[in-house]
Amino acid sequence: MHALLYLVALAASTSAHTIFQRMKVDGVDQGQLTGIRAPQNDNPVQNVKDSSIACNLGHVQPVSSKVIEVKAGSQISAFWGHVIGGAQRAGDPDHPIAKSHKGPVITYLAKVDNAATAQPGGLKWFKIQEEGVKGGTWAVDKVIQGQGWYNFQLPTCIAPGEYLMRHELIGKQSLTDI
Repeated sequence: MHALLYLVALAASTSAHTIFQRMKVDGVDQGQLTGIRAPQNDNPVQNVKDSSIACNLGHVQPVSSKVIEVKAGSQISAFWGHVIGGAQRAGDPDHPIAKSHKGPVITYLAKVDNAATAQPGGLKWFKIQEEGVKGGTWAVDKVIQGQGWYNFQLPTCIAPGEYLMRHELIGKQSLTDI
């Protein structure tokens, strides 16, 4: 039996110029900005000491109060785009992210009392997923190939309760030569 989790997703875009803005749970689309605290633009937080690094700043208003119900072991799909809603225009070369922004995709959880109202500062985050480069293909390349979608499985060992989920894409132009 899988534990029930309740998630609010935070859009953490570290130097990536893209926004996490949509989520599927076991193939079921939760809706645009539903259960996600997304920033209004794709500008990264550059100061690693800034508390906003956990989930960016200047969130789209109104912030979704929906908490997404998830089972431990569920398949999660996260949608990224450099503007809210998808490509900026037909043939947008930077959708979902500029091809030069190579890097990893990482996901963290933090247990909270109330996922709808919890603030990301001061929490104990733990990593549940990370993908870097495999055979010359970066995780960001998978986001591009998936037209903005990135898939991963939530670990089966996550205890029941409410969590904030921080899904992070790190895109660095300097990584293209690695």
